[in-house]
Amino acid sequence: MEEKNYAGPQLAEEEYSEVDIMELVRKLLKEWKLILKWCAVAVVVGLVIGFSLPKQYTVSSKLAPEVVSKSSSSLGSLASLAGINLGAMNTSDAVYPDLYPDIVNSTPFVVELFPVQVDFVRKKEEMTTDFYTYLLDHTRVPWWSYALNAPKAALGWFIGLFREKTEPVEGFAELNPSALTDEQDWVAKAVRSCISLSVDKKTSVINVSVTTQDPRVSARISEEVISRLKTYVVNYRTQKSRQDVAYYQQLYDDAQAAYYSAQSRYARYVDSNQGVVLQRVRTEQERLQNEMNLAFQLYNTCAQQLQGAKAKVQLETPVFTVINPPQVPLKRSAPSKVTILAGCVFFAFLLAAVWVLWGRDMLAGLKKKEEEDQ
Repeated sequence: MEEKNYAGPQLAEEEYSEVDIMELVRKLLKEWKLILKWCAVAVVVGLVIGFSLPKQYTVSSKLAPEVVSKSSSSLGSLASLAGINLGAMNTSDAVYPDLYPDIVNSTPFVVELFPVQVDFVRKKEEMTTDFYTYLLDHTRVPWWSYALNAPKAALGWFIGLFREKTEPVEGFAELNPSALTDEQDWVAKAVRSCISLSVDKKTSVINVSVTTQDPRVSARISEEVISRLKTYVVNYRTQKSRQDVAYYQQLYDDAQAAYYSAQSRYARYVDSNQGVVLQRVRTEQERLQNEMNLAFQLYNTCAQQLQGAKAKVQLETPVFTVINPPQVPLKRSAPSKVTILAGCVFFAFLLAAVWVLWGRDMLAGLKKKEEEDQ
């Protein structure tokens, strides 16, 4: 008997919930014309947004850097089972792959991309310019950007009336990475928004993505980012070794000059004392010969050290393997007009459903309450 009493109310609740759902569906079907109107407006809005957004082309590439690890093999094996790459964490370098995104987004790295020459098509015309000018003068923005920026521009113009007049600096002919102008700072932010770099924590594979409004520009900048990142890391890894090479080269040059000088003194003395059997002459000749031998030993040692330093530079030069090189994309990556249209229609349907089911009744209740209060 207790089981039947417990099952009864549960069944009633299920029937009550089912009735409520059917009631909501009937209310929606009753107002299908209103919902259809909202969806139709959403279609128009979605088409306007889809055709207003400029086309974007993305080039993705992958490269694998050489990582020098100091972690033990046993500890590294245990970490790899847990999906952690200790090689990327315990390296002998201060610049390891996890810092590459910060390097690419740094101001010195970004401003080095300003003078890169790019080829693109604008209004069926082949054009060539630097990346700075391309972003500043040859990229499109949605029409609503002008409306949103109009108040800010008007406020800046009004404030400028009370400031001291200064000649604006245009272009990047005068470039100071630590003190960018407003125009240069805007272009630097645009460059950062174009470039995306991520590192796989487990494999240390670097993913580089560049998105611009022209496919060839995206491919060109992607190649330049990879090349400059390689140069940065190579210069860092070999900086100490290259300083050692310069130091040993100076020692080698000095030792070579000293050896040649001692050799010349010995040869001149021997030539000027041919046939002389005096003991002091033989003693001086032995002294000059010993100086020449010592100079040669020092010269030979410096030559060996110089060759070793050069070999060390080659040994410490990291190797980057490009797994997926940049390629000019054939299709745009954004915007997806179908996705935008579907999103607008779905959002409009939700708004219409909320209005039909609850919004209209709530508004009517508020109006009725106001009338009763009055």
